[in-house]
Amino acid sequence: MNMPRVAMFALVLTALFGAADSANAAVHYYQAFLDGPSEFPANASPGTGYGTFDYDDTLHTLAIAFDFQGLTGTTTAAHLHAPTTIPGSGAAGVASTTPYFAGFPVGVTSGTYSNVLDLTLASSYNASFITANGGTTATAEAALAAFFAAEKSYLNIHTSTFGGGEIRGFLVPVPEPSTLLLGGIGLITAVGYAVRHRRIVSTN
Repeated sequence: MNMPRVAMFALVLTALFGAADSANAAVHYYQAFLDGPSEFPANASPGTGYGTFDYDDTLHTLAIAFDFQGLTGTTTAAHLHAPTTIPGSGAAGVASTTPYFAGFPVGVTSGTYSNVLDLTLASSYNASFITANGGTTATAEAALAAFFAAEKSYLNIHTSTFGGGEIRGFLVPVPEPSTLLLGGIGLITAVGYAVRHRRIVSTN
């Protein structure tokens, strides 16, 4: 039986992008939506934020990028916390540099931040997090990666109004770009095959 051209084309693309996906399999993508109601305890701050976190388990880096706006107080701290007992809920100690990431803008109500943390360096962590998770940066990195995957880590932004944190958001996994593309290819293939099949039936 001859394979429909659309299906054959999709298989070729799947193979190509599948290879690319394998090459990039070391990168794990996460995102976080920050707001006051997500704080512990929740608050009515109108502030919001959004961040992306790309963890590379080969290069041992964490690329962080986030923005925030509408805070009622000026920023005093920002860092990652982990692990909570329950995924997506509760509170945890500080896992990353405290009181804030290097270069984070303090004294503002809105802003952006981006940096790449070297997870082989002790300076990328809170010292107590390393101690509590094996005592080395390697074990701390493994623990942090596991907490990310389990949705037990969150980004917290503290302000002069809310010393315990004005907005926060849990890191949640997002599909890799090639996975999304392959999903789209699969849908196109299915639609194309259905359309072709209908044409064949209608002409018989």
